[in-house]
Amino acid sequence: MRVSVIGGSTIGPETAAVAEALGGVMAAVCRGARAADGETIGILPTDDRRDANPHVTTPIATGLGHARNALVVMNGDAAVAVDGAGGTLSEIGLALAQGRPVAGIDTHDVDGVEAVDSPTAAVTYVERAAGAD
Repeated sequence: MRVSVIGGSTIGPETAAVAEALGGVMAAVCRGARAADGETIGILPTDDRRDANPHVTTPIATGLGHARNALVVMNGDAAVAVDGAGGTLSEIGLALAQGRPVAGIDTHDVDGVEAVDSPTAAVTYVERAAGAD
């Protein structure tokens, strides 16, 4: 199962800890996923693969800016949103429009987003909602 993790590009230490435990937001998600021997894909807004954080195993440079948000959510079977601002809100909207289940931790209060209070609850929700084994 692929899960698109979305969230703010700048986060504080508490949010980073949540993101890392989730396998969670940008560098923190990738660091957490790699620590668990997971593969990571970075769909970058820029046109330079070197802009990926050092924990990305497969960087995809798009040069699309925020337009790449559709690619981010369509690559996953579900999404988990952590914190975030306008870009995260657009990704939530795109995920919901594509019928992807979305769990949210300290993020936008939007109809269709399952508010959860921990990384474990987020994973449990998206696995169940996406029908993962």
